[in-house]
Amino acid sequence: MNQIAAQGDPRRRIPRTDVLLALPEVAAARARLAEHVVAARVRDAAERARRGELAPEDVARALADDLAAARPVSQTPVINATGVVVHTNLGRAPLPPAAIAALVDAAGYVDVEMDLDAGVRSKRGVGARAALLAACPAAEDALAVNNGAAALVLATTALAAGREVIVSRGELIEIGAGFRLPDLIASTGARLREVGTTNRTHLRDYLDAIGPDTGCILKVHPSNFRVTGFTSGVSVRELAGPAAERGIPLVVDLGSGLLAPDSLLPEEPDATTTLNDGADLTTASGDKLLGGPQAGLILGRAPLVQRLSRHPLARAVRIDKLALAALEATVAGSAAPVMRSLHADPERLRERAEALAARVGGTVVEHDGRVGGGGAPGVPLPGYAVRLPESLARPLRTGTPAVVPRVHDGAALIDLRCVPEADDERVAAAVLAAHAVP
Repeated sequence: MNQIAAQGDPRRRIPRTDVLLALPEVAAARARLAEHVVAARVRDAAERARRGELAPEDVARALADDLAAARPVSQTPVINATGVVVHTNLGRAPLPPAAIAALVDAAGYVDVEMDLDAGVRSKRGVGARAALLAACPAAEDALAVNNGAAALVLATTALAAGREVIVSRGELIEIGAGFRLPDLIASTGARLREVGTTNRTHLRDYLDAIGPDTGCILKVHPSNFRVTGFTSGVSVRELAGPAAERGIPLVVDLGSGLLAPDSLLPEEPDATTTLNDGADLTTASGDKLLGGPQAGLILGRAPLVQRLSRHPLARAVRIDKLALAALEATVAGSAAPVMRSLHADPERLRERAEALAARVGGTVVEHDGRVGGGGAPGVPLPGYAVRLPESLARPLRTGTPAVVPRVHDGAALIDLRCVPEADDERVAAAVLAAHAVP
């Protein structure tokens, strides 16, 4: 390239990096973003101009706009308009206000393991334990770990590592993301002793399997499917007596985290009933029907819970201070959003859907919501939705705010069950904006 051509090259007009770094918008961005993030976006703006995607005179403005929109986290807040209450892909349970406030308080220094009065180290999780025991008096003791799978792994490791775990073949389930119960238990060093068949297991099957190598009996609630027809199973109450007579701990994995019976979900097991029926330990998740943060709950007989808490694995699955604070606030605070969504009044949902349709178009149709998260499979939650063209689904998901509808039968269905009423106007604005997307 000769000198004259080089002088006419528009790339020579691209602002230098030091000039871009000195922009006021870049300085302001440094208060929110790491230096390497800011520097990368500066380089990217200049590179776009070199590729001809930006005019040199537009680089500064494009960089300022890019930095203004940049966030230090990639997760996008969404409005759940699917009608699925515990939506795993959307983060399961939305936290109640008390839990959100507790998270903020716990974000700094906090007395998670300190007695402020005595000025000495204290035991972790005392408040959450007390809250769980108050909400589930059938439990003698409680322990929280970092998730539901960890609770089950800790229980089987502490009780049966190198020994046998007796479990029905009909309960050897696969949970989310391809994780299978047999693999999970095998990873603890315990050996599975499968009894019964896929569809029928009897009390005699369990009793015949008990031997000197039995570490525990495990019952798992098949929460994300149902087997119907020629079936039989053994209840906790039926197993509890024989297990106790033989000194074998009975562990029941509930999955959903329901602490007490709920009339809306009569077939969903809860910790109170399960313990009263004779289970020695129950394990469950904190971010499903309990409506709290990701956590694993262990409730039951005090000697066994304390045995688990002293096991070396307990440190590896220890719950962090943020989840611990949110868990305590969820259990001790007012009703969580999950419960409000589950028990939403169908007539009020219809009124809200009609008001939305009057604003944005579409038709109001009957629509059954779902519990989700593996809870109460097949149980409908009667309600209504606004039926819109399926073509609106993507602009709704990618808009601001992001609204996730249910895509079904060639339509985008907006179900307001999980949407706080205060957000109805935001949903309407999002739909109108989606209509305007070419």
